[in-house]
Amino acid sequence: MFSNAEIGIDLGTANILVYTKSKGIIFNEPSVVAIDTTNNNVVAVGKEAKEMIGKTPRNIVPIRPLKDGVIADYDITAQMLKEVLKKVSKKVGVSMRKPTVVVCTPSGSTSVERRAIHNAVKSYGAKEVHIIEEPIAAAIGADLPVEEPVANVIVDIGGGTSEVAIISFGGVVTCKSVRTGGDRMDEEIIQFIRRKFNILIGVRTAEAIKMEIGYALIDHEEESMEVRGRDLVAGLPRVITVTSTQVQEALRESLESILETVHATLESCPPELSGDIVDHGVTITGGGSLLKGMQEWLASEINVPVHLAPNPLESVAIGTGRSLKMIHKLQKAAK
Repeated sequence: MFSNAEIGIDLGTANILVYTKSKGIIFNEPSVVAIDTTNNNVVAVGKEAKEMIGKTPRNIVPIRPLKDGVIADYDITAQMLKEVLKKVSKKVGVSMRKPTVVVCTPSGSTSVERRAIHNAVKSYGAKEVHIIEEPIAAAIGADLPVEEPVANVIVDIGGGTSEVAIISFGGVVTCKSVRTGGDRMDEEIIQFIRRKFNILIGVRTAEAIKMEIGYALIDHEEESMEVRGRDLVAGLPRVITVTSTQVQEALRESLESILETVHATLESCPPELSGDIVDHGVTITGGGSLLKGMQEWLASEINVPVHLAPNPLESVAIGTGRSLKMIHKLQKAAK
């Protein structure tokens, strides 16, 4: 029995990941929970709940309790965390009694939002709860030397927020966060297809389009994809063909807003660290960094090398778990 389990939780808008020192990532599922409105019980959590989006009877509602990287519904988040930790202890086959938990929060979150996350984890029975800023966790997970006095630039494009931080000597030197991420991109694809074709598609379809034929703002060979949706005029199902150039146009606003945040962060960097950035470049992580052409587009826009983290989707969770070793140092740097 490891009664003093040490676990790291990446409480993301799109996915929840749980990391333990001995087993690595042991849980990686969408942060969706399905609730039965008649008795407020949790019906499903994770993948099962995500598959229900847009396909449930009236009394079962799939909810994403985290919006823009912060808790939008405290009670449901607490219930979801309990279900996730139950699933985790079953999977590992050991009791998770009084674990020490490190949770990450977006760097722009308020003390009220941090307190909500702290209380939600504590209510499960955690012995200690440490909160770490997401960019630091992402940088540790991406194997950057965060403890050294050199500039580590991390661009974390998540589901709800995109964060750009310059980290040196275990602390954040400067950081900017924008509430634009994968979810906003999906929303822009839905709106674009509605305007151009008069067709209504769901969030899951928009996500599939983004993954299959979504490109950053670079020249590429055009690809196309068949999309099914509901015709807003006739009210009947219809199939249309969408091209990658159209999707690129739909994503333009989101991508430019992320680029603006990168620019703003680099502009407020101390001159000594600017020299390091030219040598070491920028590391991108998070699900949004997997958009085709993202790396070369950013590199061409900011004129410094851009590297993709080894596990972009898991960087934050891995970093959260690894940060247990250096948590006290990091907390000192944060004060």
